[in-house]
Amino acid sequence: MTEASTARKSVPAYGDAPLILVVDDEVVIREILADFLAMEGFNVRTAEDGQAALMELSRARYDLVLSDLKMPNMGGIELLEAISEHAPNVVTIIMTGFGTVETAIGAMKRGAYDYIMKPFKMEEVVHTVRRGLERKKLVQENLRLRETLSLYKVSEAIANSLSLDSVVRTIVDAALDEVEADAVFVLLDSGEGEFFERARVISDRFHPPTEAFHAGTLCIEALGEHFRSESRLVSHGDGALRYFDPVPKGAAVTSLMVTRLMMTARTIGYLGACSFSPGKSFDEGQRKLLRMVSDRAAASIENAKLYEDLKATFRQTIRGLASAIDKMDRYTAGHSSRVAAYAQVLAIKLGLPEDQIEIVRQSALMHDIGKIGCALNLNKPGILTEAEYATFQKHPGYGRDILEPIEFLNPLIPGVHCHHEHWDGHGYPLGLKGKDIPLMARIISVADVYDAMTSDRAYRKALPHEAAVAEIDRCAGGQFDPDVAAEFTEVIEVERQRRRDGGQSVPP
Repeated sequence: MTEASTARKSVPAYGDAPLILVVDDEVVIREILADFLAMEGFNVRTAEDGQAALMELSRARYDLVLSDLKMPNMGGIELLEAISEHAPNVVTIIMTGFGTVETAIGAMKRGAYDYIMKPFKMEEVVHTVRRGLERKKLVQENLRLRETLSLYKVSEAIANSLSLDSVVRTIVDAALDEVEADAVFVLLDSGEGEFFERARVISDRFHPPTEAFHAGTLCIEALGEHFRSESRLVSHGDGALRYFDPVPKGAAVTSLMVTRLMMTARTIGYLGACSFSPGKSFDEGQRKLLRMVSDRAAASIENAKLYEDLKATFRQTIRGLASAIDKMDRYTAGHSSRVAAYAQVLAIKLGLPEDQIEIVRQSALMHDIGKIGCALNLNKPGILTEAEYATFQKHPGYGRDILEPIEFLNPLIPGVHCHHEHWDGHGYPLGLKGKDIPLMARIISVADVYDAMTSDRAYRKALPHEAAVAEIDRCAGGQFDPDVAAEFTEVIEVERQRRRDGGQSVPP
């Protein structure tokens, strides 16, 4: 390839002036074109054929290619097809002689912006180039409008989520897609003055040359030092390396931009986007887009973290209440936890959504909470009297009454209140029948009875597993939902075998 003269010396692809590649196998023509275009204020490089042009296009981000139609090795049509596939944002103008006008028109149908007839006037060339660049600018502005719409959708998705994982995933996807990053990093405040890497995602479009590449991550100390005196971070080439520890191996850093996640003048994290692709440097528009995403994400991340704390308190509350139930006497110790484990694997077997599986598990933990209101020994030796049994039958209603004033525990009420309902309608406290009984209650019912039968009680010894499963089969269609009972007897065998093989899915 022949570079343009020193008067039109090469400049980095992220310079302000448009970068143009002139492709022609005649030295005189490409030199003349390069000189004139350079005098018009453009950055210009040259190539002698299509193959050399493709090599140059891989090294820098060009705005426009001005190419001859007939060249050895690779002509203008083949070059146009390659540009359309690998660099679709580059404007292409074809130069041709009188004898190949139809071919030039065909090139326009394949994506060329325009064509210029040889011999040409330089004023005509400059005019056509400027029109092509203006069209590129309009296309980019239109793209920015679409990006703004995408940003609005991203913002809505962030604002409507209370899941920290969902918020992080949304901002990562936005950086990968809207900013066209090759890698995205999210670092969050641990709450104790330190930062940890919450996410590091490599774009599907980018294929790192080595496995060691994946070890590279952003350096908290370097970021903190930079933002103490600067409000923005966009760095290119080797200058970006100081912000990595360790530095990604096997790929050169082309461009890095990082924005802070801020809440009331406090940094709660960093969002970083990195390009490793030659010629793909981030511009100011992309930095602003990333900043807008991070600004919207910061409040949602803080809310999501508070919500996670609330969920942790919720789980602790449930565990505490379940422990209070199990400590009523030594025979019920561990019962709630085991029922929760059985109910969870059964809910998974039934294909319930993940959030519903967790509600089933929590409801099973709480299913006997109403026994706190039963002022009698429910595990005395011998059979309960009629009066004692009538008191016992009140515990599902007591459970509902205990949970009802606590709003965040309300989703657990159907399982707690209805786990003694029977498929045939002979259960209590409401006498519900069939599928009128909430599914979570039907699940907990089987799990509860299985654990009760296979655990020691004051009035009897534990039954063998086989006897308990046989009893559940016998009562399917009467006490139990037959489909749920069948799934339970199947999954409990699988889980017991898994435990024998070294797993810990369910209690022994």
